Amino acid sequence: MCICINCKHADICKTYKFIEKQHNNYKINRQQNCFIPMNTMIIVSINKKNLNIYLDWDIKECSSFVEQPGKWISLL
Repeated sequence: MCICINCKHADICKTYKFIEKQHNNYKINRQQNCFIPMNTMIIVSINKKNLNIYLDWDIKECSSFVEQPGKWISLL
C-alpha cells in the first residue's frame, strides 16, 4: 500500500500524482501540484493473472512524508 494516503502533502505532491496516473486514478479537481518530495522509493510489483500482466505502483518510503491520519478521506 502506498504511504501517501496518510501524508499531509498528498494532494499537492508530484510523485503521488504520477502514482495515481499509473493506477488510472488521476483526479482533475486537485490543487495545483507543486510539491516535489525528497528521497522517494517507488516499488513496482508485477502480477500475472491468466495471460494478463498487471503492474502495481506504490511509494514505500519518502523523506518528505508528514503523517496526517485520515488524509485519504479527502483524496476520494
